[in-house]
Formats: sequence, C-alpha cells, structure tokens
Amino acid sequence: MKTIAIDFETANESRGSACSVGLAWIEDGVVTRVEERLIRPREMRFSGMNIAIHGIRPEHVEDAPEFPEVMDEFIDDFRGATMIAHNASFDFSVWRACLDGYRQAYPELTYLCSLKMSQRIWPHFLSHRLNILAEHLGLRFVHHNAAEDAAVCAQAAIAMARHVGAAAVHAIPEFIGMKPGRLTSRGYEPCTCRKG
Repeated sequence: MKTIAIDFETANESRGSACSVGLAWIEDGVVTRVEERLIRPREMRFSGMNIAIHGIRPEHVEDAPEFPEVMDEFIDDFRGATMIAHNASFDFSVWRACLDGYRQAYPELTYLCSLKMSQRIWPHFLSHRLNILAEHLGLRFVHHNAAEDAAVCAQAAIAMARHVGAAAVHAIPEFIGMKPGRLTSRGYEPCTCRKG
C-alpha cells in the first residue's frame, strides 16, 4: 500500500494558484523519499502575505513548469495511493482547483487528514498545527517549505500509527473512527471523523 504525504503552497488567496508542491513517500514505517517542485501558476499574481509565509516569489517560478506537467511526473505514484496532508481540506482544495483550472480529471485516490488524526489521537495538545506536532515529536524543519512540511506530515503520521497500534498509516482511520476522503473521476468526498 503506497502512502504519500503532500503539501501545496499558493501564490495568492486563490486555491488554484499552487506555486510549490512537496511530497514524502512512506514505506514500512519510514520516510523513504522527499521531493519538491516549483510550479508556475497560470496567473502570475503573488500576494505579499503569501510571499511572507513561504518566501516564493514570481522570479523563482517564471521558468518552472505549470501544474499539469509537474503533477504528471508523479501520476503513477498517485494511482491507488493513500495520500495524507496536514489540513487536507486546504491541500485537496488546491489540487482540485488547479485540476479544474486546466480542465483535467481528478486522479483516483484515497486521502487522510493528519490534522484531524492528531486532534483525535492527541486531544490534550493546545494546538495541532504542524510546527507544534514537530516540536512534540522532536523534529526540526523549515515551516511552509512544501517538501519539509510534507516530510513532517509523514513523520507525524508514522508516529500516530505507532501511538494507536496501527500496522501502517493507512490503517489509522479504523482506530479513530475516521472515514478517509476520496478523489475520483466523478468528484470528491471529504475526510471526516465520527463525533465523540
């Protein structure tokens, strides 16, 4: 079972303005590969607030490929994978908005939200932001760098799997009452947790 953590950064407030993607592959309870790609948004409009968050400027992406070309590199990895993102509703809305902007079909995959998982598994934490989880787990990283965010998301998910006694990250939902989200050619189903 393939599990890949994903993180997007955007150029502005539009969900369809991905300017960077980070990916981290999980195999046998360890992160085995981390990749980052810059993306040239269709509309080269970068907001000062977004630049302040991630440091990516228009000149960094002017020669980068656009979204379809970047994501096509990983299409075989995504097929049949369980994806995971911290605050997946954001990252998957970015993915969908970019695909919609290019009139491309959604890939077939299942996804989990590590934010929702951490809220269930470590309810006593005052915050479940990625940097707080990293601190709790003793991980150092550059926050809002897509590759580093994806890698920390993956490592946090591995720690959560161990904490609940799940054999692998993709098995966590059955331990915490989570229904995985899905992207399919027919649309989108959000990742949810049972109340209680």
